[in-house]
Amino acid sequence: MTAPLEGVVVVSLEQAISAPFATRQLADLGATVIKVERPEGDFARYYDSVVQGESAFFVWANRGKQSISLDVKDPSDLATFRALIAGADVFLHNLSPRAADRLGIDAPTLLAAHPSIIAAEISGYGHGGPREDDKAYDLAIQAEAGVFSVTGDEQMSKVGFSVADICSGMYALSSILAALVRRERTGEGAAIQVSMLDSLAEWVSAPLYNAVYGPGQSLRSGRRHHAIAPYGTFQLADGTTILIAVQADAEWRSMAEHLLLAPELGTDPRYATAARRIANVGELERLITECLDGIPADVARERLAMGRIATARVNDLRGVWEHEQLRARGRFVPVSTPSGTVELLATPFDISGWTPPPARVPALDEHDQATLDAIIQRGRGD
Repeated sequence: MTAPLEGVVVVSLEQAISAPFATRQLADLGATVIKVERPEGDFARYYDSVVQGESAFFVWANRGKQSISLDVKDPSDLATFRALIAGADVFLHNLSPRAADRLGIDAPTLLAAHPSIIAAEISGYGHGGPREDDKAYDLAIQAEAGVFSVTGDEQMSKVGFSVADICSGMYALSSILAALVRRERTGEGAAIQVSMLDSLAEWVSAPLYNAVYGPGQSLRSGRRHHAIAPYGTFQLADGTTILIAVQADAEWRSMAEHLLLAPELGTDPRYATAARRIANVGELERLITECLDGIPADVARERLAMGRIATARVNDLRGVWEHEQLRARGRFVPVSTPSGTVELLATPFDISGWTPPPARVPALDEHDQATLDAIIQRGRGD
């Protein structure tokens, strides 16, 4: 079974999360990914040591790659680095624009030197503008992109995972894949420039447009949806917290009939439309809470199922790890690390005729010299 990206060579000068997350997806899809690290290693290696001595962040974002340690300030190492780029199909970095320009590895410069390469870069604020060279960490971009302003309740909050890094990494991935398709047709390379701020601002577009074109900034809604009700968390009589989600008026009428046993509430003017349910959300949630408090949990689940109302358990992370759906579908795989074999989530890619091979998280400077030599020779052959 041929991997989708078999034969594609990726070289990445990367650290932390955004670029490593993008190249990990390329490795999952079968590309040969050479991770270039500073002599002391990607600092994400040392964020923690909870996965049998390895960092959870590094293990997550770097399986399936090879690692080479190079000091790009050293002339000999810089020559090796440039030779690897010359032999690559794809190059990605997440340095600051100024650092990339200084090394001559910004995407436009590399494309000019190697017309068939797909040269990609992820930066915090993008090229040009007054913030071009500001340091940009995930939480900084969450703050700048307005994510804090729409997350939390009375007190604003960050998103609880690296959403800015993941977001920009996925735009880099999709841009690279699109450029590979175009190159297959035309032979044309590409210069790709992804901004973390651009990427995350796109993801908050719906509340942004609502604020600009509508009544202004919405109040943070915490466990609720800001525009749909009932759509939030409730507690069953046995203490279990679940999410109940109603997105359409017909679903509300079904919920009124089957859970609340009060079909007249389905057409009550206070609750008949989404706008009216939001306007009266406090009273609406009180009705639902009183109903759930007054019936056994299994009865509540039966009524919700009978009404075809969307529900979900509110899991903690241990609940996710033990999730019956993930386990039943075999969504965990063994992955080797420098410290031993661990169980990790399988890649979400599911492409017919191909099964991802076993992967390894590389130790620092753990690479196959024959592979590196072949990549360098490939560049010289061009």
